[in-house]
Amino acid sequence: MSTQSSVWFITGAGRGMGIDIAQAALAAGHSVVATGRDASRVLAAIGEHENLLTVSLDITDPAAAEAATAAAVERFGRIDVLVNNAGNFYAGYFENISDAQLRAQMETNFFGPLNVTRAVLPVMRRQRSGQVITVTSMAGLIGQEFCAAYAASKFALEGWMESLRFDLEPFGIKTMAVEPGFFRTELLVEGSSTIWPELEIEDYAERTATTIEAWKAMNGQQGGDPKKLAQALVILSDSGDLPLRFIAGADGMASEEQKLATIQSQIDAHRELSASLTYDA
Repeated sequence: MSTQSSVWFITGAGRGMGIDIAQAALAAGHSVVATGRDASRVLAAIGEHENLLTVSLDITDPAAAEAATAAAVERFGRIDVLVNNAGNFYAGYFENISDAQLRAQMETNFFGPLNVTRAVLPVMRRQRSGQVITVTSMAGLIGQEFCAAYAASKFALEGWMESLRFDLEPFGIKTMAVEPGFFRTELLVEGSSTIWPELEIEDYAERTATTIEAWKAMNGQQGGDPKKLAQALVILSDSGDLPLRFIAGADGMASEEQKLATIQSQIDAHRELSASLTYDA
């Protein structure tokens, strides 16, 4: 385990899991650049600390990402661990989600992390070291009902992260996608991280109403403890040996094991047909 202090740069650190990640990193002796849309709210949420810098950052703004990166380097001289944590949840059936909502979902959950990572990578390349940790979701590997926009954004993140590692390995930069199951965060808090569909279509009306009530009832009942997840991320980062994916939570592991089994059964069911698609000799 590494005992050297690192500089962490965390997005979405003003609420939910971002607060826990920042506090866990600080408790482990690291320095933290904690970002959110309002730096004062981030500071109030995390608490004063001599090794903490809070910076206002809208991750959908590339110029803001560049400015936040510059502020981090000015204060601490380097960035060792980038945690792409900020995100939100546009819930609903595909036809009920407006085009504007779907694009907004991708801007925040997909292009936002790209903006921040693009700003930070030149710093890590100069150092020839660093870690890019991106919080995706169980929904990044498993499509779920009422999650068309959200799953699309998280699937995109998964593909980007899986390919990014090849770009960065020669520079000593490691990557890890974090796939949480259901954790007791603010993700399902209406008006905070969850946005319901704008469009009304009669065919979906009853299912939409029922599903919204089910999602609301789930808030505060999720089994995962975000503080424990934050501590796990610090442990993995400090080990210096990041897995390409960290499946977080018992429910996440069970669901993804079932997905793997389903894919294998689909391969087996049509193995001969699939293998027959090569050119004849």
